Amino acid sequence: MDPLRVQAPQETKLHFLDYWRIIRIRKTVILAVFLLVVITATLVTFILPESYQSTCRIKVDRDISDIRFLDTQGAPQGAYDPYFIQTEFETIQSEKVLSNVASDPALDLKNDWGKRYGDGRPLSTAEVVGILKNKGKVSVSPVRNTLYMEISVLSERPKEAAELANAIAKAYKEYRHDQRKTLNSGGIIALKEQIGDQEKKISDQQKIVTDLRESLKVPDSVAYGEQPAPLVTADTFRRLEGLRIENKTDYVKQKTVYDDLKALAFEQLEQVLPTTASDTILSSLLEQRSFAEQKLVQLKKDYGPQHPEFSKTTELIDDLNKKIKARVDGIMISLTQKVESSKKALDQIITEVEEAKAKDIEAVTKYRPYYEAKAKLEELKRFNQVLQMKLATENIENSLPKSTMVEIMDEAKPAGRPAKPNKPLNIVLGIVVGLVVGVGLAFFIEYLDTSVKTIDDVERSLQSPVLGVIPQNVGLIVEEGVDSPHAEAYRVLRTNLLFSRKDEKLNTIAVVSAGAGEGKSTTVFNLASVFAQSRHRVLMVDSDLRRPTLHKMLRITNSLGLTNYLLKQNTLEEVIQTTSLPTLDFLASGKLPSSSLGILNSAQMKDLITELKRRYDYVFFDSPPIMGVSDASILASEVDMTLQVIQYRRYPQPMNIRAKQLIEKVGGNLVGIVLNNINMSQDESYYYYSGYYHDYYSRNEDQEPADRPETASAERGEDETKS
Repeated sequence: MDPLRVQAPQETKLHFLDYWRIIRIRKTVILAVFLLVVITATLVTFILPESYQSTCRIKVDRDISDIRFLDTQGAPQGAYDPYFIQTEFETIQSEKVLSNVASDPALDLKNDWGKRYGDGRPLSTAEVVGILKNKGKVSVSPVRNTLYMEISVLSERPKEAAELANAIAKAYKEYRHDQRKTLNSGGIIALKEQIGDQEKKISDQQKIVTDLRESLKVPDSVAYGEQPAPLVTADTFRRLEGLRIENKTDYVKQKTVYDDLKALAFEQLEQVLPTTASDTILSSLLEQRSFAEQKLVQLKKDYGPQHPEFSKTTELIDDLNKKIKARVDGIMISLTQKVESSKKALDQIITEVEEAKAKDIEAVTKYRPYYEAKAKLEELKRFNQVLQMKLATENIENSLPKSTMVEIMDEAKPAGRPAKPNKPLNIVLGIVVGLVVGVGLAFFIEYLDTSVKTIDDVERSLQSPVLGVIPQNVGLIVEEGVDSPHAEAYRVLRTNLLFSRKDEKLNTIAVVSAGAGEGKSTTVFNLASVFAQSRHRVLMVDSDLRRPTLHKMLRITNSLGLTNYLLKQNTLEEVIQTTSLPTLDFLASGKLPSSSLGILNSAQMKDLITELKRRYDYVFFDSPPIMGVSDASILASEVDMTLQVIQYRRYPQPMNIRAKQLIEKVGGNLVGIVLNNINMSQDESYYYYSGYYHDYYSRNEDQEPADRPETASAERGEDETKS
């Protein structure tokens, strides 16, 4: 498997405690921003000048009279119209209304505000209006779903605010009345001019109608109608049309019967005609012939053809056949005459109807100009009547009072307390905004911070277990003592490390980190000390040849060390030094010649590691940062196990992931992660890794101080037995 390929991180859901952890960690930022916003809001609130607000409430209605004469507005009185309200809302704040307030001699705003806002000279009307509109002194707000409006004015003087609000309401009322009066007067004048023009048009059109009547010789019976009178009345036309339809139906029926009879043979015809034509003579002849034929059949049977009676009957049948044929021909001739007669009658009726229609069309065409001129004259007269009615309505409407268009319901009064600034509200808003901005900034900083924050972050991104969690401000275990809380953190790390080994023969451990300053040297020293305290033969090797640190912790010289042995200048016994712990030895880095930078990647180094595995129970190697120097990668590939140290909230996660990938790429055995430098006081999620042990041992010290030596001896004996 490619060591550089890392499994995709699993999706995680944030718990409420995760948000609380962020707030606790970033509490300094939150508190600083909170105090800054609150203090700023408070100072600004107390620095701002005080302003008093007075409000005048008015009722605004359409341009209607007090007496309901004719409602021409299209909407019932008192109905709520949002467009009308919004229009008047803007009208109150318009320059036409406010300019009347600015010119009011009772207020004398030009001189007063000239001294207050100007250089002492009187202000112009436009400047006063600009102060009213632009400095937020005037505000108008409609009352929802009503015809009421509130005119509010802010001023440093309570009396001035009330006077301005009342003056604006009165100016708006006068503006509405003057506007309505001007519109009515202009409308009446325009209507009178329109009526004069209309009467002249009526007179001219009347002359045209009279001339057309005389020239076309329109009779009186026709002239007084509104359109040409037809020569054929409607009743006559309906009667003729009924006769035409009736005759046509009779003709079609007779023609159909005649055509059907004509197509039949004579034998069929003489059988059908008695029922079709209802002829009694033909029916009687047919009946006599039938009787004679029956008699002939009987005579032939009884007497034979030679009998005189048979001959007589035969002659009778022949005579009847002749009469039947003659009667059939007569009936057919009669039917033919009836069909022709019906056709002539139908043609005559159709001719009369068409002649009547033609005469009517001729009369209509002849008199059309007269009737068109007459219709136009009637239209002009009707329009003139409408104008006369409108003029009368406007005259009456103009004479009626209109006090309800604008009514001042509540006059403004001087305020007893300032409206601005609202000190309690501003301070409360400052507190709320400060908290929101502080918390938001804290979460934003946390979002930008891609470093390691929790164990879950490490295990999710690096796919490796966390073997130990080391608290902040850890000192040297040798100096702090065996029973310090920090020592217990390293003992937990030692236990997890031992259980992570797949083979007991794996005893060389390299401690690496992605960047500098993550605490790997302190981790190596304290972890080796913990192993040594449990009666294991332990060796610390300072493999950070460029920036060695372990010799400073032990306060010994770095003149002889690893480089001297690898360059074959000294033996192993000469370079290994002892420490204050009997079972802990130390191999310093030694001086690094500039010509031997790749000295760790040599056969001599591999032989050294093999020899140290044989001599010691555990060998710990301190290394430089793996991201900057190749020595750490070489060590990771040569030792049995590798520990990666990650400092809490220091480097971004991609850097730590890359360090892990480099270890796996060179074939190193990464057994786990050490999360270092945890601030237990800020992040209480790590309390159980260190704080619990501290509290537990503190209670034991308070309750059983006399048993402490024996307890310590028992623990050392147990560790010795395990080793």
